[in-house]
Amino acid sequence: MELLSYNFFQNAIGAAILASISCGIIGTYIVARRIVFISGGITHASFGGIGIAWFLGLNPVLGAAVFGVLSALGIEWVSKKTDVRQDSVIGILWALGMALGIIFIYMTPGYAPNLMSYLFGSILTVSSLDLYLLSALCVLTILVFAFMMRPIVYVAFDESYAQTHKAPVQFLNYLMIALVALAIVLNIRVVGIILVISFLTIPQTIANMFTQDFGRMIIGAIGFGILGSLLGLFMAYKMNVPSGATIIFSFVILFILAKLVQLSLLKLGPKL
Repeated sequence: MELLSYNFFQNAIGAAILASISCGIIGTYIVARRIVFISGGITHASFGGIGIAWFLGLNPVLGAAVFGVLSALGIEWVSKKTDVRQDSVIGILWALGMALGIIFIYMTPGYAPNLMSYLFGSILTVSSLDLYLLSALCVLTILVFAFMMRPIVYVAFDESYAQTHKAPVQFLNYLMIALVALAIVLNIRVVGIILVISFLTIPQTIANMFTQDFGRMIIGAIGFGILGSLLGLFMAYKMNVPSGATIIFSFVILFILAKLVQLSLLKLGPKL
């Protein structure tokens, strides 16, 4: 309990909760829509924005946000308007983003930044600005899903069905892919570029083991996200290792436990 008296640890807990809310909601859409690979491409492409922003003397998160959103919209546009396969576009942007990031960071005069905090996250060093940005993302995400939940669910599970019900499919595709990009970029500080995709998929997969309902999946994903984040946070502090890695490790442990519970329930089902 002594840890809770430190301001940096209070910020870390706040970031963990806010990240769990935003990733829990948006990640449920990612899992339901089966666009995990697209999200991975956006994640690594955003590293190019970090490098360019560092070179220009700007906030790296701002650079990552702009580059990530443009990459996401580019993937969506090219895959819909050209004959280039979507997985090929993702692979190209994935590699391009990482390459640009490394080039611009090492072209920057002076001391090269510590890339570990961007690659693996550093939730114990989040600032008040990070918390404000995560809060804004949560509010924006909640509003979008609150007002457009039904068409979002249609698009997530069956785009053709959504079109027959005259849902704004193209607009929703661009809106949701932009939200995915923002969620990825703003949560880089929490778990890092390499691990953020796990934050957007593992808690949602755990929740999906016990329910097929989209709304309940969101609630379950948020709950498992908060639980895994707090476990990983305390583990990182005690072991003095990057917090992103311990948070994802906690998620995997929760996934294994949930799978064992699910298998036990399936075995007991016929007997009951």
